[in-house]
Formats: sequence, C-alpha cells, structure tokens
Amino acid sequence: MTTILGYAAQDSSKPLAPYRFQRRAVGANDVQIDILYCGVCHSDLHTARNEWKNTLYPSVPGHEIVGKVTAVGSDVTGFKVGDLAGVGCMVDSCQSCSSCSEGLEQYCENGFTGTYNGPLFGGENTYGGYSDNIVVDQKFVLRIRHTDNLAAVAPLLCAGITTYSPLRQWNVKPGDKVGIVGLGGLGHMGVKIAAAMGAHVVLFTTSPNKREDALRLGAAEVVVSKNADEMAAHVNSFDFILNTVAAPHNLDAFLGLLKRDATMTLVGVPDSAHPSPEVFGLIFKRRRLAGSLIGGIAETQEMLDFCAEHNIVSDIELIDIQNINEAYERMLKSDVKYRFVIDMASLAKDQDAA
Repeated sequence: MTTILGYAAQDSSKPLAPYRFQRRAVGANDVQIDILYCGVCHSDLHTARNEWKNTLYPSVPGHEIVGKVTAVGSDVTGFKVGDLAGVGCMVDSCQSCSSCSEGLEQYCENGFTGTYNGPLFGGENTYGGYSDNIVVDQKFVLRIRHTDNLAAVAPLLCAGITTYSPLRQWNVKPGDKVGIVGLGGLGHMGVKIAAAMGAHVVLFTTSPNKREDALRLGAAEVVVSKNADEMAAHVNSFDFILNTVAAPHNLDAFLGLLKRDATMTLVGVPDSAHPSPEVFGLIFKRRRLAGSLIGGIAETQEMLDFCAEHNIVSDIELIDIQNINEAYERMLKSDVKYRFVIDMASLAKDQDAA
C-alpha cells in the first residue's frame, strides 16, 4: 500500500480539500501512473455533491487522467516505465458477461467499476484522478499518442469518447448532415470529431454569441434553436443528431429535424426528466430516440488514436487543484471554454496540509 495525496469531498455540503488515502501495491497486471493532468467533468460535481444520491464518501473525483507510467507489474505487456498513459471512466468490469466479451465494458451486466465512487451496483469505494497517482489493471489503461498539449488531451478520456462513440455507432460518414445540440464540454468535442469524420456539422445553441466559436471549432452552420424560422429551415434533413444538453428541454423540436429512419442520441444527463416526446413525430418518419454511455476500452483507444491523427484536443482552461471549488461554481454558470483541467503538479503545494 502507498499513501497518496489527493482532494476529496467528505460530505455533500463541504468543499473539496486535501486528503490522504491508500492505493494498493502494484500487482502483476497493474500499471502505476503519476498523474500529470486531470480533466474536470460535470459528473465530478454531481458526485462530490451527491446529486445522484449514490456517493461514497470520502469522494476523490476525476476520470479524465493523463500521466506517466512509473511502475508495471510482472505480467504487463503493453506498457513500460516512462510511457504516457491515460485512464478514463472505468477501472474494472466483470470481463465475463456478453457486453464485456464484445468490448463494451461500459454496459457490463454486472456493473463496471468507476474510476471513482466504486462499482456501479455497490462495493468498495474507488478514488479518482484528483490525486498524485493511480494504480490500474493494464486492461483499463490507454495509450496516449499525442506528443504535446497533454493537458488538453485529458478531457478526451470522457468528453471525447462520450461523443465519439455515438458518432461511430450510428455510422456517421463523410457528407452526412449531423446536428450537435449544445456547445459545452461535450458539444465542442462533438463538433470537432464529427467535422473530422467529414460530416456537414450544424451546431444548435440557444446563445447567438456562440456562433463564431462554433464555426471556429468546425461547424459549417449554426442554428439558434430559439429561432423558429432557423429551425424550420432544417426540417426532415438530418442524418444524425447528437444531443449533449444536460438540462430538461423539448426533444420534439430536434426530432422533427431528422430524416426518415434517422436517430437522435442523448448523452447529456439532466437532473430531472425531459418532457416526453410526441409519439406521432417518431412513428410517421420511423425516427429513433436513443442514448449512449461513454465507450468500451477498445473504442476509447480508437478514439484517442483518431484524435491524435487529426490533431484534436479539447479547448481547456488549466487550473491549480486549489481552485477546484471555484471551478465547480463556474461550471454551474457555464463559465468555461470548454473544459477545466487540473495541473496536478499544483498538488505539491498541499504536501503539508493533509
């Protein structure tokens, strides 16, 4: 066991603060990673504040991890000391159910183990990337092929795969007309990735002042979704829509823009339910409303390689760990373009604090 320094929430009402805890010793199949950067996901905030009513305290969030390998177990074959490596949202799964056998560990029928907050269906707590280092089974460690801007690579481990996976699952191809709803941490990655796949990307936003940024990121068009005329101009025309908005809203407004047999996939998780969609809007065009959850390990590696090939990273604001509570408040106001990332070297300032 090794004593680690991190930042933890002790209960839902307290800010994150320095916290020491134990990591397991490096086993035969383990990779130990010194964490260089950790992205800040909205899920971190939900968990730290127990907004999903399932938090195990103390809670050390963080599942967008980029770092350097400092030790490997005797049976590790894919990594060596000095390699760059990443860890995303999962650190284990049953490895025996049909989903796991198909490389879809995120849908493990026995519940994957999150990088923080433990197994999905209950079990011992796990501690995430707001910390010095992490020890992970080699099956859940990713190769980082980007050679620079590593801080901006970190959000790919969640925001990147969350948007890449549905674009791949629904076979987005060059020339397809693809809508991205929302320009936040997820949406801006969706725009970049869909554009790199060769799609004609239309960004939907409620904020006219995001038009210029959306075009810079790769959108071909921007539609202000509150403008009825702009929306009406796109009825029955989309091959696929990726909806990243994490607030309840009218889904029918976007479902009506789909072609026959086309799909809108939801990846944002609101804190209360969306209004139910109108059934007629689905059945008369055989449209589909779907959902998607991150991606399996193989697909996450595919995404990282794709992003390295196309020079895709997240747009970030780099912060010290000491500013994490302020960052959470700014996230609630959408006051970041478009993802906070923690420089974990800043944790050294707290060596005597915990």
